[in-house]
Amino acid sequence: MHRTASLTPPMGWNSWDCYGTTVTEDEILANAAVMSERMLATGWDTVVVDIQWYEPTARAGGYNTDAPLLLDPDGVQMPVEARFPSSAGGRGFGPLADRVHELGLRFGVHLMRGIPRRAVTDPRPVPGTDATTADIALPESHPAARCPWNGDNLGLDFSHPAAQAWLDTQIERIVGWGVDFLKVDDMLFPYHHDAIEALALAITRAEERHGRDVTLSLSPGTDLSVAHVPHLRRHADMWRISDDLWDRWEDIAAQFTRLARWAPHQRAHGWADADMLPLGRIGLRAERGDPRESLLTTAERRTMLSLWNLARSPLFMGGDLPTTDEATLADLTNPDVHAIGAHSTDNGELVRERELIVWGARGTGSHAGSRWAGVFSTADGARTVRVPLTSTGLTSPDLPTPTVITELWSGHRLEIDPADPYATLELALDAHGVALLRAT
Repeated sequence: MHRTASLTPPMGWNSWDCYGTTVTEDEILANAAVMSERMLATGWDTVVVDIQWYEPTARAGGYNTDAPLLLDPDGVQMPVEARFPSSAGGRGFGPLADRVHELGLRFGVHLMRGIPRRAVTDPRPVPGTDATTADIALPESHPAARCPWNGDNLGLDFSHPAAQAWLDTQIERIVGWGVDFLKVDDMLFPYHHDAIEALALAITRAEERHGRDVTLSLSPGTDLSVAHVPHLRRHADMWRISDDLWDRWEDIAAQFTRLARWAPHQRAHGWADADMLPLGRIGLRAERGDPRESLLTTAERRTMLSLWNLARSPLFMGGDLPTTDEATLADLTNPDVHAIGAHSTDNGELVRERELIVWGARGTGSHAGSRWAGVFSTADGARTVRVPLTSTGLTSPDLPTPTVITELWSGHRLEIDPADPYATLELALDAHGVALLRAT
């Protein structure tokens, strides 16, 4: 895989948190327009159509049994014309991808592991082989045949050579529409080594044929082990490390432990993904909850963005950008905050004590010489914390003590006496809040 697009953690927008399975072409373009105008300069550059863009009867809040998926003659999924009118005439996502590219953005789609069940029950020839699509699917009785939460597909039987041939056809056709990003689900729980390797091979072949780079994102990440890091790094660009995350503090709090485990493994071309940011206006036609402004407080939103950046997680906004409030958009496009995710190393958890967590990172490249720390309170009420400067990673025996430290969300400057070996930071933190600090 070329994978030049994942030198830093990928950033973008995904339709799932606000539109579930029902997003339309107009909604994709409206979000792309805001991203291009308001967010691209800060690194946000990818727009992703999530699950079931090929399901004519898709609905909010669940999946239909034996859904009538729209397929081409080879069994490859096609966009539903009623929701994506530019796909008429067999053009697939080509016209929509072109319009997204014209905005300076990358275009992505979601796929499920395996082959559509309807292509198996209604067999058709596998291009370039003597087999049919009925020959290459795992039998229903096989434990890897079924996704536990979506019945659209059956797993491919990679002991049959035509299985790779069909997967090559599927991925080549989709990448040929101008797709730059593939989010592929039902890959990691359980961990499907064979499906991951076959998918990576198909993407490499499609990249070579079309002369483009495709970012591969794998989901979901329930109980994903760091034992898989070498295999993941060889075959994917990013991988989820949790189940779906929503706008609940308990979901954010649970990511501290996961990200502490994964942060030492973050580097170019291989990013542990803490999941989408359920911020702004979400739940319009989504899987969970009614239309709402994100239930996360301002403090929790900033804690989330601080932690995701300090841990170098990919960042994918889940809220509807045209109707998202200005304060959230301002936080999403804070260049000082996003410099951490893009230009840092030695990221990790430094302290965890009595509802206090401290993370640190060191700047690289154009930010060499910068050091960052996030001081997080997991307490349910506002409080003032005192943290020794030496516990933040902002100084050490081989680094000079900074005289000024800046809190990046407020812009407030903290004066430090460089001669005081007992210098302590006194920080007023909201419930579930953070002080995100930079010393330069």
